Amino acid sequence: MNSLQHAILYAAGRGSRLGSALPAPHKILIELGGRSLLERHVSSLAALSVPRLSIVTGHARDAVVAALPELRRRYAIEIQEFFNPDFLEGSVLSMNASLPVLRQATGAVLLMDGDVLYGLELLKRLAGSAHPTALLVDRDYSTEDDDPVLVPMRRGRPFDFVKRWQGTADAIGESVGFFKVDPADLPVLIRETERRSEGAGRNDSYDDVLRVLVQAGRFGAEDITGMPWTEIDFPSDLDRARRPCDEVV
Repeated sequence: MNSLQHAILYAAGRGSRLGSALPAPHKILIELGGRSLLERHVSSLAALSVPRLSIVTGHARDAVVAALPELRRRYAIEIQEFFNPDFLEGSVLSMNASLPVLRQATGAVLLMDGDVLYGLELLKRLAGSAHPTALLVDRDYSTEDDDPVLVPMRRGRPFDFVKRWQGTADAIGESVGFFKVDPADLPVLIRETERRSEGAGRNDSYDDVLRVLVQAGRFGAEDITGMPWTEIDFPSDLDRARRPCDEVV
């Protein structure tokens, strides 16, 4: 059963690794199969009856904000924007920009990377997880042309969350970049975000914040190995997402 009351989409980054291959002002405005990544996110959330979406913007803010009124009208979902003016620093500052939502949350919150193409069934798996706080892992991953965030697991539960992880585990998967967080776990997430958003911690990633919860044993995992999804970071990712045989709808 879906317990998600609010989703936060993090979309402040520049998408610099796409370089000249970026065909839109922002990655989430790239059209795939006639719909932008942003519209696909909103459509999926509406299909799951998630009533509220917050978008953290930064790079190309005006272009992203301009797309929101039509999406509100078309999908009847409440959408608000939070601006991260320091988007050239660490992504923890984007999580910091979303703290007003996290502080007020009374139900489960979905945290989402904005640059992922996926199917609705993948998001349903997370929303319906029996784990109050949960992440998605794909055991079929490669480190040849990317540097994925790895999730080692022991007895079915994640115990770390970091790039270039090495060690012994029962299973290892790549994080998809979507997280369901129970209200009981939000205070730790909030405190860690506040702490890292000051001083030297401003260059940290919000992955560093999530890692604290993972290492504390708060996350359960849903294995989505075999389900289609693509994180769009490099031109080759965009090419793969555009192939009709691989497109996720």
